[in-house]
Amino acid sequence: MIGIHRETLRNIPTLVVVESAKYDQPLPVFTYFHGFTSAKEHNLPQAFLLAQKGYRVVLPDSLYHGERIDDLSKRELSFKFWDIVYQNLKDLQEIKDELDQRELIENERFGVGGTSMGGVTTSAALTMYPWIQAATVMMGSPKPVEFAQKLIKDVERTGLQLPINESELDDLYSSLNSIDLSVQKDKLRERPLFLWHGDADPVVPFEHSYGFYNEVANSYRNPENIRFLREVGVDHKVSRFAIVEMVNWLEMVL
Repeated sequence: MIGIHRETLRNIPTLVVVESAKYDQPLPVFTYFHGFTSAKEHNLPQAFLLAQKGYRVVLPDSLYHGERIDDLSKRELSFKFWDIVYQNLKDLQEIKDELDQRELIENERFGVGGTSMGGVTTSAALTMYPWIQAATVMMGSPKPVEFAQKLIKDVERTGLQLPINESELDDLYSSLNSIDLSVQKDKLRERPLFLWHGDADPVVPFEHSYGFYNEVANSYRNPENIRFLREVGVDHKVSRFAIVEMVNWLEMVL
């Protein structure tokens, strides 16, 4: 029987989805981050499928989301996007450390994935954490600097005043450059990577992930360790087909 356990890991509200009989046993771990304005519960379908395959799946709530929600308007929240991503990166290390301390990770088998903002987080995490053994990026961008520039332009087109000046923008881009996987491709080290994107996505540019894949695919000696799945005409919503393909691929590599 698959159990859904509500846990707080180092002050991070999470759902841990795992076969109940193996709850206290070391298992391969997969941590999956949700998207902007979503919450951990929205990723239970992929967590359930992965738990059936024998994984311990950790679904955290991001800062200002789910159980960590704050009294912010959507506009105020939108300007916290990169603060949330950076906190996700810190939370990921905390989750890993807690599970290590409890001896619940089997043979260092630890993977990370995410949807949209969670996919942005996952790509950035690959620049920071060599202990990540496999990653899945679902309609996320491995090009945070370009994505940040796109978000800023989107706001400017609305005529809204940016709560940040040019100097602060330059500082943001400089900071994001340090977690930009597209300019640090060597940090991939041929680790298994799955990317999915609908080519009609109006939110996160399809070309960010597809272009990145084309830049790195030839560097993989084992072509099965990198996969790009394109869905024609699909917008900013992960399909069931994408989820099933992600789960099947992950079982092969992690």
